[in-house]
Amino acid sequence: MPINTNDFTVERKYLDTYRFMIREYELIKQKSHPEYRFVEELYRAWGTNRKSFLKYYNRFKQSGKDSDLLPRKRGPKYRTRRPFQFIENQVIALRQKGNSRYEIVKILKPKLHKFTPSASGVYNISKRYGLNRLNHRMKENKRKIIKERMGQLGHIDCHHLGKAIIRGQSRKLYLVCLLDDHSRLAWAEVTEDVTSLTVMFATMRCINMLQSEYGIKFEEIISDNGPEFGQRQSQNKMNHPFERMLIELGIVHRYTQPYRPQTNGKVERFWRTLKEDLIEETDFDSIEELHDELFQYMLYYNHQRPHQGIGGITPIEMAKKANEKI
Repeated sequence: MPINTNDFTVERKYLDTYRFMIREYELIKQKSHPEYRFVEELYRAWGTNRKSFLKYYNRFKQSGKDSDLLPRKRGPKYRTRRPFQFIENQVIALRQKGNSRYEIVKILKPKLHKFTPSASGVYNISKRYGLNRLNHRMKENKRKIIKERMGQLGHIDCHHLGKAIIRGQSRKLYLVCLLDDHSRLAWAEVTEDVTSLTVMFATMRCINMLQSEYGIKFEEIISDNGPEFGQRQSQNKMNHPFERMLIELGIVHRYTQPYRPQTNGKVERFWRTLKEDLIEETDFDSIEELHDELFQYMLYYNHQRPHQGIGGITPIEMAKKANEKI
């Protein structure tokens, strides 16, 4: 196939033009250009604009390759257009409920498949409609997104306590907490490690306490992907203590999205509350005292402490409301 010399001529013209403009641009920035004082004068002289020039300039500066001074192939125009209006409407409705862009993508993907907008696409839609920042109403809507009944979903997590929590000792201690999504009733246990077997027994104590005292029977429990809880891809769930316990109890195990602790945000918020109320600036004479104080705090948390996420009532009051609907 013969070589088209016109192509080389066009390329050489692009390269010569942009090389010259880059030298001129940098002289202006250094305030040493003999003729131009502002870069806008350079753009006008060469019939271009700031956006076009800086696109090539930044590409070239990052790579140092002449090829980045040449125009790139453009895709079909329809690929750059906005999503269909019905997709935008669904994004807007979900955003008004307080969902983040990542949560919106996850919700829409099973329905829209390859037409699902990306997280950045969701952000652009939200920005166009003035929804990129959560307002008070959207935050309230987000708080109201809770499960319809007690036991429908439990949140579980482990928390590391500081080594100096027991006065005069330096030992690692942990907490395991299980929290009901609907009522926010919770129970926590102290452990000396977070091996899968230890966490399994602590979780069983939490399940038994929440069932015997508050009548909660869990259908699903969500955890992160930590080794103490098992792994999403594991093929041998019956060999893992925590996974095996949930299977034996007939509880479905769900997992949070990797690097998305917000999925388990309710129990994460519980840790912050417990730290402020019980742990911060406190030490204990013995592990037995820690057990006793934690027991008393859990009763206070469930029966006396108002919870903003459920309208300022206590978890036990929320549980009573749920039982009245049955």
